[in-house]
Amino acid sequence: MSATRRESAPLHVAGPSPRAFERPLPWTESIWSHLHAARASGRLAQGLLIFGPNGLGKRVLARALAQSLLCPTPNVQGLACGRCADCRLLAAGSHPDLIAVGPDPESKSGEIPIDAVRQFAERESLTPSRAPYKVALIDPADRLNQAAANALLKTLEEPTEHSLLCLIAERIGRLPATIRSRCLLIQVPIPDEAAALSWLASREPRPDWPLRLRLAHGAPLRALADSADDTWMEQRVQCLRDFLEIARGRADPVAVVGRWNEIDTGRILDWLAGVMVDLLRLGVCATPPRLDHPDRRDELLALAQGLDLAAGHRFLKRILEARALGERNLNQQLLLESLAIDWARITSRHH
Repeated sequence: MSATRRESAPLHVAGPSPRAFERPLPWTESIWSHLHAARASGRLAQGLLIFGPNGLGKRVLARALAQSLLCPTPNVQGLACGRCADCRLLAAGSHPDLIAVGPDPESKSGEIPIDAVRQFAERESLTPSRAPYKVALIDPADRLNQAAANALLKTLEEPTEHSLLCLIAERIGRLPATIRSRCLLIQVPIPDEAAALSWLASREPRPDWPLRLRLAHGAPLRALADSADDTWMEQRVQCLRDFLEIARGRADPVAVVGRWNEIDTGRILDWLAGVMVDLLRLGVCATPPRLDHPDRRDELLALAQGLDLAAGHRFLKRILEARALGERNLNQQLLLESLAIDWARITSRHH
């Protein structure tokens, strides 16, 4: 079973890959306006920490800002012109004043090591080569190891003039408080559901966007990326059916987990967490305003009516803990078997 699929991250220390010019997504336009105004008035912080769940457009926002800062002739909205010599270098992925810092692609840990930060610091100490700024995108910043975080702190404390350090993270709690305190925190919000559905429909008309957006926890880019392959939707049906069959006493927990070998473990834990949240919602209100799995409402309502809510809360906590442990490359099959057996015990009085 594979680890949870993540948004793509940059290489160890490198120039940027070739990319199209970015525009901030509709739900980040107010953030963009504030950044543009701060830049225009000379008040743009030199350390930014852009954070929020996967699939909300953090990286789009960060890249648009980097492109804007490196373009000498941005338009009235502050976006890169896309035509000048600097923009041509950006488009080719070879602009000398844009640095990408990320995990070593040869490492299994997925961490950003101290050597990456040291290499970056050496380049960051130089003045801009040709653009108004030198910009570093550190992504994902929440994967800095302790030594790398300490090394980065020194650069954040004394940044060179006309430089910008932009950290991108999904779990800012993993970053030391000393780093967070030296950055301007920019939280990318989950958009209004109607606005997100409108944006998704503009990209590709399909009738199941409402369900897909719920399964993506309201993150439009995640929903859009997931729509490229429907295999996981079929796997979800199997996983949820098996999970409910365990609760009904009709399936062996260990045998069920054996059938999940081809399913991404991160997705399984995500679906199970969503199911438990829905059960807890339905346990206190038969018509909650929101469900993560609205297409399974009737089945979940029937199960919720006899569920011990306190036990359900404890089990949800176990799932969330298992999701965190899953990133540490533990034996994921044993992890899932333990959860499935615990679920059978919790629901044994239903049958």
